[in-house]
Order: sequence, then C-alpha cells, then structure tokens
Amino acid sequence: MNEEKVITLKPDRKIFEDIYFSGNQGSLLFSPTTKGKTITTIAAAVIVFIVFLLKDLLSKESFGVLYFLSFIFLLCAVFLSVSVNKVSRWKKQVNRYLSVLERCTIYEIRFDKNFFTVNIDGEKETSEWKDFESIDSTHDFISLEGKYSYMFPRKAMSEKEYSLLKNTLKEKVKTNQ
Repeated sequence: MNEEKVITLKPDRKIFEDIYFSGNQGSLLFSPTTKGKTITTIAAAVIVFIVFLLKDLLSKESFGVLYFLSFIFLLCAVFLSVSVNKVSRWKKQVNRYLSVLERCTIYEIRFDKNFFTVNIDGEKETSEWKDFESIDSTHDFISLEGKYSYMFPRKAMSEKEYSLLKNTLKEKVKTNQ
C-alpha cells in the first residue's frame, strides 16, 4: 500500500450523534457512568428518610445511626456529582465537535504506508501508524485510540470505504503492537 488512499466522510451531525449518544450516553443521571451511583444515592436517601421518620423510636445511644446514614448519603451524593460533572464535560466536548462537523465542508481520512491523517476543513491531524494503541470496530462504527482518538461511523461512508478502512486499520495497528 504505497499509494495514498482517501476516504471522504459525510459530516452529518445526526449520524455522529446516534453513535455518541446511544444507550443513554448523554444522560446526566442515567448514563452508563452515572446510573449505578444515581440508584445508590436514591436508595441511601430513602433509607435516611425512613430512619429520620422513625427517629423518635431510636434511643439516644442509637442516634449515631442516623448521623452515620446521613454521612453515607452525603458521600453517595458527592460521588454522583463528580460523575455527573464528568459526563457533562464529555457531553459539552462532543457537542462542540458536532458543531464543528455541522459547519465543515471537507472531512476526509488519508492514509498510506506510513501515515494516517484526518482533515476537517484544512485542520489536519497526522499520526504515524505506531502512534495508535488500539482499534475497536462494531457494526456501526470504528474507534481508534492513540495519539489522537477517532470514531468513524459506518453510515458516514460507503460500504466499500468502511471495509477498506476497517481492514487497513486492523492490519496497521495490529502490526505495530
């Protein structure tokens, strides 16, 4: 593969959104990152509320239980807020990227024997094949991790181009590991 191959992607925001926000990824409280913490925090809140309602039945020596449960609830709420903040920042980055895609006229991938370049309206990111650590391909997209990280949806290119990209990436990234 000495000659340069060029794949032009359709920069359709909807295609990329469907991948990035699939499976509640964009939900602040019920994304895969925050769902468990949300459920745990709600459960802790319910337990604290029930114990608070029954506080008159507690002896003075058992009052520490209410404080302990309140502390657990507070801890859960802090962990949840950190996760929500993380998802919120990720969501803002993705929306910024999607806005760039919405306005772009050129979105192409160029690769040859030595280099892999992504060009979005003249903003080029070039990597050597050895800069990539892993590739993951599913039925809907290919993700590439390394110096730069990319996600290329299947619907943004032709089947022939998708197959060429997938096979080339698997071959080049595998041989560098």
